[in-house]
Amino acid sequence: MSDTNLSSFDPACRACPRLAGFLDEVKAKRPDYFAAPVPAFGDEDPRLLIVGLAPGMHGANRTGRPFTGDHAGILLYQTLYDLGLSNSPVSEHVDDDLSLDGVRITNAVKCLPPQNKPETSEIRECNAFLASEIKQLPENCNLFALGLIAHQAILRVYNLKLGALKFGHGAVHELPDGRMLYDSYHCSRYNTQTKRLTAEMFNKVMRLAAGSGS
Repeated sequence: MSDTNLSSFDPACRACPRLAGFLDEVKAKRPDYFAAPVPAFGDEDPRLLIVGLAPGMHGANRTGRPFTGDHAGILLYQTLYDLGLSNSPVSEHVDDDLSLDGVRITNAVKCLPPQNKPETSEIRECNAFLASEIKQLPENCNLFALGLIAHQAILRVYNLKLGALKFGHGAVHELPDGRMLYDSYHCSRYNTQTKRLTAEMFNKVMRLAAGSGS
């Protein structure tokens, strides 16, 4: 991981014209929405960093906290609660008393992309923020990728070829600095409703990543 690629999170970032313009449109239509780059959330001294794709329109983009207030957060926060890593099984708004124990959550892309699909150039632009986040983690903190894009964003941080470590639900990889990378299908509405990802599948890989037993 090269220090030249590091950049601290910028809550006012407008480096990606398409994303910045889209957020302007959303803010104009929905002035009560956060509609800005969404910062990471959770334990400041984590044992596990969960990396999602990007803020959802009516979730993190609305509330300003990752996976808060949208369908994808339902399974995520319930699982964290079941494993004793959260004080609440739900996350609906930023004014609740939710806290995470040993876990921190971020996104590969900090801004809401149109149709939930960031472009490659936007993933690369935002990768400096993810690199900085990972650089600041404790040495014993492992990584948990929700979906292929998050997995590949982590590989970019380590200057690895995107095919160097194959993504697959339940796959476990050792990274160049000794951290472990755990892969899971994204806990999206589509994946959970089609049963591509079940609660049991998600609990199993999350438990392994968090070191909560077998």
